[in-house]
Amino acid sequence: MTGCTKISRGCDNCYALLLAQTKVRASYLRRSPVKDTVANREDPFAPRFWDERLEQPLRWREPRRIFVNSMSDVFHAHFSLEIIQRVFDVMNRASWHQFQVLTKRPERALRLSEHLTWTENIWMGTSIEDMDVAFRADYLRQIRAAVRFISAEPLLGPLEDLDLTGIDWVIGGGESGAAHRPCDPSWARGLRDLCVRQGVAFFWKQWGGRTHSAGGRLLDGRVWNEYPVPLVDATV
Repeated sequence: MTGCTKISRGCDNCYALLLAQTKVRASYLRRSPVKDTVANREDPFAPRFWDERLEQPLRWREPRRIFVNSMSDVFHAHFSLEIIQRVFDVMNRASWHQFQVLTKRPERALRLSEHLTWTENIWMGTSIEDMDVAFRADYLRQIRAAVRFISAEPLLGPLEDLDLTGIDWVIGGGESGAAHRPCDPSWARGLRDLCVRQGVAFFWKQWGGRTHSAGGRLLDGRVWNEYPVPLVDATV
């Protein structure tokens, strides 16, 4: 899947949108969008489904950790239940991989969840960049995934009041890119301390900056690399 629609502050500097408008624009425009209108045909970031890529994980014999997916949102309204079921079918069959599904639309994920098979290798997450979208966790915690996680990246405000009931993992990080917004260290510390108090695994990904590695990964002199359960070695 590729393509999406901005719905909250965390989307303002979307890297996937930038790539769709630049490096991969020509190839994306050759593919018909799932909602085939004149406007969408001319928009490289309109949602598109690349069915020839669907079964690629079944050909990878070595276990991998797979992010689903970096250029779109599985639960965007343009993707039908049938399309989403096809994605889940591959994840169900590729039991030797771990799939991390991240959405900004957990309310739709919850509505469709009873029509999907949640094998243990599927981790379900939602993005929460500030308390304005903290409600997303309420939908996430109702989904019967083996692991439920929150991505607080880019972290754009304090989250120490976030309810982590039913959440197994929190990933935090600052924003990167030319228009990056700075991450206040107190936000990072507050989120870390919340996870420590509530016994939730915490992973600090980056401070961000002009590039993703510009600010490094140290938080109060430590690299936070906690995971809820052991992961496979390879990463995609």
